[in-house]
Amino acid sequence: MVTRDRRVQWVAGSAVALALLFAGVATVASARGGGKGTDRVAASAPRTPAVDSADAGFARDMAVHHQQAVEMSFLVRDRTGDEEVRRLAYDIANTQANQRGMMLGWLDLWELPKATAQEPMAWMAGGHEGHDMDGIAGMDGTAGPGSRYRDHDGSLMPGMATRTELDRLRAASGRKAEVLYLQLMTDHHKGGIAMARGCARLCTVKVEKRLAQGMVEAQQSELDVMAGMLTARGAKPRS
Repeated sequence: MVTRDRRVQWVAGSAVALALLFAGVATVASARGGGKGTDRVAASAPRTPAVDSADAGFARDMAVHHQQAVEMSFLVRDRTGDEEVRRLAYDIANTQANQRGMMLGWLDLWELPKATAQEPMAWMAGGHEGHDMDGIAGMDGTAGPGSRYRDHDGSLMPGMATRTELDRLRAASGRKAEVLYLQLMTDHHKGGIAMARGCARLCTVKVEKRLAQGMVEAQQSELDVMAGMLTARGAKPRS
């Protein structure tokens, strides 16, 4: 358990360090806006997002959401010898750890806190968030289309696994672990896609909007892959 926790922390920590470099380059490039001279660079530089903005809220919330995906992926890699599942888990862990590092790096560059008293996903308020939630309505804690998500048992946002579900994954092995992981990650991706669509619509920092749209496309593709993997194992998504 200690080794696994250190490995998760190492991957996430390394991603943050790399992201600070990449995010800095991206921010400078965005600020230049194709202009020439220091005056034009200064004039075109983007304003720092407010602490309660969609840009900051998405970065904070998705960093938390991604961290759980990394944790679940390492859990299943230690509990199955199936190369197909282990390869998928590695890809998800690597991708989401790096994206998490980018988002935390942006918060550092913006000099904004990584945690606030603001409720998770409050940044989506007023942006037709009910529409984005319709695809995951009824999942763990929601009452129906357009309803507000209620955090419970450690599940802070749509799609996040509960503490009880994570304990089940830790206790499982072989095919049972594979199926549970694929089901939990399917729910996780659906929740993540809804949040990323919200940022793609509401965020103002262009590089962050592009990242969010890329998440939507990549995770939708992985949903199709996981559906096929569940079918091959005689199972199906939970929702």
